[in-house]
Amino acid sequence: MPLRSVVLGCGAYLPRRIVTNEELATRVDTTDEWIVQRTGIKQRHVAAEGEFTSDLALAAARDAVAHAGIGVDEIDLVIVATATPDNTFPATATRVQHKLGMARGFAFDVQAVCSGFVYALGVADNFIKSGQVKTAVVIGAETFSRILDWTDRQTCVLFGDGAGAVVLRGEEASERGILSTHLHSDGDNYDLLYVDGGPSSTGTVGHLRMEGRKVFVHAVQRLAEVVEEALSAQQLTARDIDWLVPHQANKRIIDGVGKKLGLDAAHVVVTVDRHANTSAASIPLALAEAVHDGRIKRGELVLLEAMGGGFTWGSALIRW
Repeated sequence: MPLRSVVLGCGAYLPRRIVTNEELATRVDTTDEWIVQRTGIKQRHVAAEGEFTSDLALAAARDAVAHAGIGVDEIDLVIVATATPDNTFPATATRVQHKLGMARGFAFDVQAVCSGFVYALGVADNFIKSGQVKTAVVIGAETFSRILDWTDRQTCVLFGDGAGAVVLRGEEASERGILSTHLHSDGDNYDLLYVDGGPSSTGTVGHLRMEGRKVFVHAVQRLAEVVEEALSAQQLTARDIDWLVPHQANKRIIDGVGKKLGLDAAHVVVTVDRHANTSAASIPLALAEAVHDGRIKRGELVLLEAMGGGFTWGSALIRW
């Protein structure tokens, strides 16, 4: 019988330190009003010195495993979606695997920037459906504070650090689980959102660079397309969606997608005001919050969507 990837549990972790817009205004030429009006962001979490992406990922994974009620010895696969790994190599996921106490299976990273979690979800889902994996932990984790130019007010106000995770398990003939994932990329716009460093190009880590207005225009178009693709693939309409859990990049983009779907704002999960843009971590962080506080309930239809540098974009439909 066909397998479906069912979400058994969700987890999250946010660093303790919170940086408000008012604090940023003492460093760069900006104001709380300017940031909130353009992005909806009021604060962001920033990892402590010596706190790595793997530490955030591990905390989120442990939270998700505990919520799922499974043992570490049941995990076959760990995927970490990140654009800010601990090291160029090995994969951050292998460090998480080790610290979880997982002595079997395999682990690797996925890099699709802000779309990374949706990409990783799609990869894990295909491993499960093929029968190669029964139980997977999928994590989105980032320490974007390490690649920001804190003198550039156009970018440093937008991002934060954090991690979120889900536990997936293959179940036969289940009505619940991942219904479909839809992934895309287009390298033609590579230079609109990128980091100006890397081991092959400069030998440095570099800083994030972005042409914000152009990225905004592409995001609105691509997200609308991939949402429609997901609905069409399952022969659903926007009215069938119970919850939208979008990538938390900009409140205006989130509101626009919600309105297009005809969803009441109360059924769009928004964390960008408190978390800022945590890249690959933003969707699982928002998802974990809405699951743990009881908003998302069993049997409801949840739509995930994201767009990131590359450009990459994607969506996933899940029956909770």
